[in-house]
Amino acid sequence: MPHETELIATIVMSLVVAFAGGFVATKVRLPPLVGYLLAGVVIGPFTPGYVGDQELANQLAEIGVILLMFGVGLHFSIGDLMAVRKIAIPGALGQIAVATVLGMVIAMLWGWSFGAGLVFGLALSVASTVVLLRALEERGVLDSGAGRIAVGWLIVEDLAMVLALVLLPALAGALGGDPRGLAGQAGGGSLWLTLGLTLAKVAVFLVLVLVVGQRVIPWILTQVARTGSRELFTLAVLAIALGIAFGSAELFGVSFALGAFFAGVVLAETDFSHRAAADSLPLQDAFAVLFFVSVGMLFDPSIVVREPLATLTVLGVIMIAKTIAAFGIVIAFGYQVQTALLVSASLAQIGEFSFILAGLGVTLGLLPTEGRDLILAGAILSIMANSAVFAVTARIGARHAAGRGAATPASEPRGTEEPVLEAGPPIPAAGHAIVVGWGRVGRIVVEGLESMDLPTAVIEQDRQRTIKLRSSGIPTVLGDAAVAGVLEHAHAATAKVLILAVPESFRTSGIIELARAQNPGIEIAVRANSESEVAALAKQGVGLAIMGEREVAFGLMDYALRRLGTPANATQVFIQTMRGTGEGGAFERRPEELARGTPELRAHREPEVQGG
Repeated sequence: MPHETELIATIVMSLVVAFAGGFVATKVRLPPLVGYLLAGVVIGPFTPGYVGDQELANQLAEIGVILLMFGVGLHFSIGDLMAVRKIAIPGALGQIAVATVLGMVIAMLWGWSFGAGLVFGLALSVASTVVLLRALEERGVLDSGAGRIAVGWLIVEDLAMVLALVLLPALAGALGGDPRGLAGQAGGGSLWLTLGLTLAKVAVFLVLVLVVGQRVIPWILTQVARTGSRELFTLAVLAIALGIAFGSAELFGVSFALGAFFAGVVLAETDFSHRAAADSLPLQDAFAVLFFVSVGMLFDPSIVVREPLATLTVLGVIMIAKTIAAFGIVIAFGYQVQTALLVSASLAQIGEFSFILAGLGVTLGLLPTEGRDLILAGAILSIMANSAVFAVTARIGARHAAGRGAATPASEPRGTEEPVLEAGPPIPAAGHAIVVGWGRVGRIVVEGLESMDLPTAVIEQDRQRTIKLRSSGIPTVLGDAAVAGVLEHAHAATAKVLILAVPESFRTSGIIELARAQNPGIEIAVRANSESEVAALAKQGVGLAIMGEREVAFGLMDYALRRLGTPANATQVFIQTMRGTGEGGAFERRPEELARGTPELRAHREPEVQGG
């Protein structure tokens, strides 16, 4: 293949095969991440067929690491951590210590060096953020007491791994590795001098980012936002993330990952955090996929056959030793068995930080490639088996609760107060409306329903909005309605109406399918973004599909006609006529229409009573 097309071929094949792998993984109820890793195996050098350029894939993966860590920083919440700090901090550090020591002992029994054992053990100790959050969300327990503990625990693990990424290059020489394996790291010299210089550089970097950056970055984003250009704002966010990451590595010898993480932390404290997360998400997702594909390309699947005992040993540390350690720690702090089971099950896997640590260990000459392969095998297999771990722990929890009779709340430690946020008002049992999304549109809908004293529940992904809703007395589920289990938590099976007020049209189809599976007779109203979407939603059998821009245009037209002297009645008749003759804009199914019939596009009827 000509050299000039190698980059294009690597990107295209990575994304195409990853799409296929992720789609298949989702269909068999596995996390898409498994499909991305297996896609890397398919185009890697250890399997027949097309082989991607590993060097180019590694450079693309570096961008993926930067954006992945930027996303971790952007969603980092000191509030989440402080709410459960009494259990999350000692618990996470204790479990990391247990897993790391076990990994070191196993590595030394295999004849590896102390440094290899340290990297190996650390890589086995940290759970995947992506897998943990999705698993909790699917089960509707993300905002439960146990869910908040698991998230706080994960935050501590992430912070510990960030520190490890900083210290490992400085300690590589003392640990038996090659500090020159990382570009920009100086070898030789006293260990304490090297460590001191590293920490001093990190301190200067943190001062610049957290003190100066907190003033400069919001100012820059404010100026960009005033231009009104979404493209420029997205570019500014990416420039800040990539620029700080690259600058931290070039000027201070700090890893890309650390620089990107703190760039996200700084941006998370600004008023633009939600917009920055939304605008950077597509590129972040795309390069994160390339990162997982590049990791898969490094994996030699034959190690599972060549070293089955070693593979099972790694799985034992991840899925058994870590689970037992987490369970024991949570119980020791006085929490109920159900809480300990949920927390330990959610942590019984490893993921993205493990890949980053393994890659760094190999680069520094600390970890043998065999160790990296075992870590990747452990990650893939533990992620695939995580649902089974949840099923087993759920059965154990159910038997324990049945044996004790009426159980106390799973998140409440014995003899202590609930260390998590209030659960909020209960979800209505039946006959209620579910509003998905509490943005500009959903907020108005909820206000109208509440003003008429109609039973309402909201599903919202943003935690701060959820807190505000619950404090206002509105029953709210924290999670993504497109994830199985979240609608069930909102009692969709007994709800009367489902209103999809989210702007992301690609989510609506999946939400509708999940809702129909639970409640075939539920009435559904959907916000659409184009006439083609309105038509597609009509074919899907929704009760109402309405395009916002068209209704805005009618509102502006109404104002202009009345100010130009047209009588109010004539104006309303004219606009209603335009609604009826226009192509798309709004669709409402008549009650007598059969769901399987061909829908009729017509004007949205004027309500006889205005609801708030």
